[in-house]
Amino acid sequence: MASIGSFSFPTSGFDAVIFDCDGTLVDSMPAHFDAWCEALALYGAAGIFKEDVFFAMGGRPTKDIVGELNDVYHLKLNPEEVAFAKREAFLNRLHQITLIDEVANFAQSLRGKVPLAIASGGSRMVVEKTLSMLNVSDWFDEVITADDVKEGKPAPDMFLKAAKLMNVNPAACLVLEDAPAGIIAAERAGMQVISIPSPLCSSQS
Repeated sequence: MASIGSFSFPTSGFDAVIFDCDGTLVDSMPAHFDAWCEALALYGAAGIFKEDVFFAMGGRPTKDIVGELNDVYHLKLNPEEVAFAKREAFLNRLHQITLIDEVANFAQSLRGKVPLAIASGGSRMVVEKTLSMLNVSDWFDEVITADDVKEGKPAPDMFLKAAKLMNVNPAACLVLEDAPAGIIAAERAGMQVISIPSPLCSSQS
């Protein structure tokens, strides 16, 4: 498991907890970045996606990111094709991912006490394979992905859907997020938010 250093979590004041997956519960962002680089290189766009920009765009659906890259670099990448290539490249790196200790321990401590959900900007296939790989699928009552909502993060749709499925008032939900888009989405949903520092940021501080 990866560590993000000393970090404290609340023990009360919420009726349900929603976790982002990549970069929050799971230390998978390096694998995702490498997958992006591989996929973009396949379509003649090697080197355009810088690591700091990648982290700033974390949490957003893959096809949305391809669209933005097209706009910024005046490219004509096919979002569907790049998304497929990126997904396959990431799945080939699943063996590299680990849980983030403190967040995983917090989730475990809440099992059976309050409803728990995942709200991830990834596709359902990738999120489910990630959770299964780490043997944590049964920790969560609901899993919401980019495939389940019309608008991905930073829109609040994903978090609101999770609250509805858990039958909990959004204001009584606590969200754990690492990415700007996810934090904005949770705030727009009217939820309490804890910003999780990434292992990368912690190791560089």
